[in-house]
Amino acid sequence: MLSKTAAPDRVKIAQRVAKELQDGEVVNLGVGIPTMIPDYLGDKDIYLQSENGLLGIGPTPPDDEIDMDIISASKEPITIIPGASLFNSSTSFAMIRGGHVDSAILGALQVDETGLIANWAVPGKDILGVGGAMDLVAGAKKIILSLTHQSKDKTPKLVKELSYPRSGVRKANMVVTEKAVFTFEKETMYLVEIASGITVEELKKITDARFEISPNLVSDY
Repeated sequence: MLSKTAAPDRVKIAQRVAKELQDGEVVNLGVGIPTMIPDYLGDKDIYLQSENGLLGIGPTPPDDEIDMDIISASKEPITIIPGASLFNSSTSFAMIRGGHVDSAILGALQVDETGLIANWAVPGKDILGVGGAMDLVAGAKKIILSLTHQSKDKTPKLVKELSYPRSGVRKANMVVTEKAVFTFEKETMYLVEIASGITVEELKKITDARFEISPNLVSDY
């Protein structure tokens, strides 16, 4: 799904993550919501990497300029900025495993209250493969998760303990949903921003994970 036709909640998440990125960073974009981020960076000078072999992703192309030879990790059409580099998968993963990615923006099926991530397999369903998830969790300097707060059946994605296979031992630094923003410190989840139209008590009802409230909580993000 292209950013211009995406659901409002997903757009909100992508816009909030985009605010977190700093000029000069090398940032890997995972499958799903992360691939929408190039459309919301404004004039920031960010080097966006796709694990299928590109450093220098630009915004979503207009319909009449789509070239399906130039796609993201989600197999969606993208553009390439001036000075971009194309390379093979081995070089792409050497960048990731070598610690050259400042931030990895990943989707997730679950994240536990300490920051452990599950984002590649659902028990009992077909497994397409872990892809680059484990490499990114292990190799990126910072991990930001972008996900809707609940699954389609209203099951919480922020849980006390993972019930899906985890993606590695590294933990997330930040979680951004359409309802809230959380950070992690010393195995504890902190609510740092909450969306308009929802109270902390209402948020707790749709969040299985336990969290503390930051003394600097920002409302109406």
